[in-house]
Amino acid sequence: MFAGVLMLVQGVLGMLQGIAGIAEDDVYERVGAYVFEFDVTAWGWIHLVLGLVVAAVGAGVLAGAGWAKATGVALAALAVIVNFIWLPYQPVWAVISIAVGVFVIWALCAEDTPPALR
Repeated sequence: MFAGVLMLVQGVLGMLQGIAGIAEDDVYERVGAYVFEFDVTAWGWIHLVLGLVVAAVGAGVLAGAGWAKATGVALAALAVIVNFIWLPYQPVWAVISIAVGVFVIWALCAEDTPPALR
């Protein structure tokens, strides 16, 4: 449940980041010179699409769908990578999003203690 809620929140916030990047090119300002340079509108579309997919998979995790757990781990890992590359534009928010992605991966991969070991 923890991972599903975090994925829904991260997906919605990613969609809002994407909409802000698409609407105005001057919303985000790059901090320093980095190798990973994309147009802010391109980043907006990346965040919007990824946010939609993450939110949809988060809803699947909450619904208990079997496919959602592995897909959630893969998408959370992709979101961590995207937010790492997004660091020059939103350093604080990117670090927070990376931490949320790590928590999602942990929550989806953590196994319950088997009854025999309790």
